[in-house]
Amino acid sequence: EFMRTDMFQQILEDLNSSSADVEASALISTDGLMIASALPSGIDEDRVGAMSAALLSLGDRAGSELGRGSTDRVLVQGEKGYVIMTSAGSEAVLTVLAKSNAKLGLIFLDIKRASEALSKLL
Repeated sequence: EFMRTDMFQQILEDLNSSSADVEASALISTDGLMIASALPSGIDEDRVGAMSAALLSLGDRAGSELGRGSTDRVLVQGEKGYVIMTSAGSEAVLTVLAKSNAKLGLIFLDIKRASEALSKLL
């Protein structure tokens, strides 16, 4: 179990260092509990967990009820940057904080790679 947490941590840290545009990332269970995180100090992990799980689930519902099919990601764009949430397997959410001038296409690719790696371990 400890070893697996280490591997989650490593994948998140690799994701953060893959691009200067990625500021933080976290792996959260679908019920909102933090599994692993690479968040800067001063960010409340519990809050990130609860928000991520709630938003992804709401995005899922909106997507299916509005006929958009299954949800790839939920994206929140704020003046100071992005919050991007993606499923990692059926049990978890990968949340990434990115800068406002981020190149989203590249970040989406990195996130996809990371979420695939994470879901294999879950």
